[in-house]
Amino acid sequence: MDAKRVELLQRMPVFGALGERALQLLVEKSRHIEVAAGEYFFREGDAARSVYVLESGRAVVTRQWQGRAIELNRFGPGDCFGEMALMDLHPRSASVRALEPCVAIEFGPDEMLHLYEADLEQFTLLQMNLGRELCRRLRATDDLLFRAAMGEMPTAPQARG
Repeated sequence: MDAKRVELLQRMPVFGALGERALQLLVEKSRHIEVAAGEYFFREGDAARSVYVLESGRAVVTRQWQGRAIELNRFGPGDCFGEMALMDLHPRSASVRALEPCVAIEFGPDEMLHLYEADLEQFTLLQMNLGRELCRRLRATDDLLFRAAMGEMPTAPQARG
């Protein structure tokens, strides 16, 4: 099963150009979790401890606004979420709920430290990739904010895959 998980990570931009050995280290130390439909991976305001890579299932990202959960995004197999936890250590900025039964790879600072100690170059590459992913999402958010400021009603993006 680890080989299949390494293969999944190899196809993802966040893990792009990382060697098989580095990915194997992450997978070996990671947790594999199952989240039932309707249950949460985490909720807005929770302590941020880990990032998730969705192996199967679909999930939705929401934020609370005036007592309502507003949908921001959807994720499918091969998507990652929660990566801000590895960068800024602030509480979760949104909630992620499973729309159907989900299986995910979960890893956090301990796994990152293990990779740092084992291979500084691969650790640095992963940090750069995480930064790029955050920038990509920030650009998309900036575009949505601009459109909203111009009076256009933005719509939530659909999951890939």
